[in-house]
Amino acid sequence: MKAEPLTAERQFRSVGSIERLDPAADAIIPDGAVVEKLTDDLFGWSEGPVHMPERGEVLFTDVPGNTLYGWSEEEGLRIVLKPSGLAGPVPKAFREPGANGLVADGQDAVLMGDHGNRAIARLDLTTMKKTFLAQTFEGRRFSSPNDLVRAKNGRVYFTDPPYGLKGGDASPLKEMEANGVYLLRTDDSVERIEAGLTRPNGVALSPDERVLYVSQSDPDAAHLYAYDLGTDGRPSGRRLLLDLTEMVRAGEPGLPDGLAVTRDGHLFLAGPGGIHLLSPEGKRLALVRTGTAAANVALTEDEDMIYITSGPFLARMALKPR
Repeated sequence: MKAEPLTAERQFRSVGSIERLDPAADAIIPDGAVVEKLTDDLFGWSEGPVHMPERGEVLFTDVPGNTLYGWSEEEGLRIVLKPSGLAGPVPKAFREPGANGLVADGQDAVLMGDHGNRAIARLDLTTMKKTFLAQTFEGRRFSSPNDLVRAKNGRVYFTDPPYGLKGGDASPLKEMEANGVYLLRTDDSVERIEAGLTRPNGVALSPDERVLYVSQSDPDAAHLYAYDLGTDGRPSGRRLLLDLTEMVRAGEPGLPDGLAVTRDGHLFLAGPGGIHLLSPEGKRLALVRTGTAAANVALTEDEDMIYITSGPFLARMALKPR
């Protein structure tokens, strides 16, 4: 795809709305903030945004479209990798063959939840070489690794719901007896640290990396959980941080999904209605509506902007300098 030049019309298309639920939101969201729509409705389900400051762009995926995109102020939209996940003919038993969540691994590589290849993979953005880091647990293939987060010490936490497979839990391709949360250690060993969630989805770490956040995209239990982590990387317990089930039942679009955490511990969570700004304790401070179900959110390095993958398009919103 030829890069699309950024036009003034594209730059200033505003969508959705911002609902301030607590005065504390004013310290993060500036007066007059708007949600800017950066692309047309081009994607089947946009996901996994990650800001790459050295490259001057945001990378994100279209999971059913099996494509990794980049977007920048200078060049607009470009295809980075297609297919982003499973190459060749896609079996009928696959629902979503592309890559999903992304995290930076240095300035020239990303780690990805690769739905189609049912793996955690590393993509070198210079050579476009993909290396699979985790494909099985106890001899069984993952269903469709979804989201991931990399700790400073190199450990990777990731979720494995069945969304990439047609039929979900009933898919004949599913080998795992549970939809789990996993820990990939630096020695390449994999440990399942949670097997009790129906639909584990987004995952993130607190600034001190002592707490792991995991969202559950179950319409009957639309939850955000927090896990206290020991020095060995394992959780010592699970607590419910936020319950958004009533918003789902009220018809708000979307489910708890991807999330990002600021340096002072505030959370941006994709969920029913849009992007929820939360205090470190899980109190809802604001709701950023994009007009569609939102899948994920990424902070810039300076935390002066969030990028939002919102169904068929990419959006952003400025934050107050802090």
